[in-house]
Amino acid sequence: MPKAAIDIGSNSLLLTVVDDADRIVHDEARVVGLGRGLGDRGLIAPDRIKAADDVLKDYVRIAQTHGVEPISIRAVATSACRRAMNAQTWLQRVQRKLGMRVKIISGDEEARLTWRGALRDLALPEGPVLVVDLGGGSTELVLGEGSRVLSRGSLEIGSVRLTEKYLGTGVHDASGLGHLRKEVDLEVAKLTIHPPPRTVIGVAGTTTTLAAMAHGLRHYDSEAVHGSLLQRTDLTRYIDQLLPLQPEQRRELAAVSPERADYLLAGAVILERVLATSRRQAYVVSDRGVRFGLLAD
Repeated sequence: MPKAAIDIGSNSLLLTVVDDADRIVHDEARVVGLGRGLGDRGLIAPDRIKAADDVLKDYVRIAQTHGVEPISIRAVATSACRRAMNAQTWLQRVQRKLGMRVKIISGDEEARLTWRGALRDLALPEGPVLVVDLGGGSTELVLGEGSRVLSRGSLEIGSVRLTEKYLGTGVHDASGLGHLRKEVDLEVAKLTIHPPPRTVIGVAGTTTTLAAMAHGLRHYDSEAVHGSLLQRTDLTRYIDQLLPLQPEQRRELAAVSPERADYLLAGAVILERVLATSRRQAYVVSDRGVRFGLLAD
């Protein structure tokens, strides 16, 4: 029977529907920004809740057109909802209105689902694999080999969270970037990655947007992005290039997903530091993730 999964992230809401043969029949992401202005224990803003409600209502309708009723949709919420004091109340209201249950999952559970989903449709060499899921509010990391997860963890740094704390959405400045780098270095220093990964996989919207930019895409193409490489040199180049740009210039550079443009600098710093710590020079890019892990469970 067909299945549908929804991932309610700090920046994006994602829907995937597969048919009886496990073929993808619908897959999309919409940037809503639930985590904007949230901080560590704040409230999701009313306008963000309204935007998310509209997207979820549409997602439920799309799932139904493919034969999946609301009660059968597998839906989870991650970092923003873990931190927001009004998340449970909002999601209970979503269940009453739409008939869809949403579970707020832990960082560890998010990491496990990311691992299961990220490896879908990738041909990888043998050896340990590190999956890095860079979200708006947190970064999840899972190390595994074969079908086994060896370790997993969650860093409380994300592209939206760090942008709001250090950069803002206007012109970024070098001093803010310096403070951002220090926090990223402190967080990444907590990582113990053993055994060293042979392959690093990057997932989520910031990673796929940067990969699309590095490959010169003006419109998003899943077939071109999924399984491609994002080099560490690409990340350092975009850090330098994004820093002095005006907001409209950032959006032009990130043509495949201009709504993510303000958060790419922070995301690139996180990704570059994790690669450096992993002693690898490139990510294999996956545009799968939590929702595909939900479908595999």
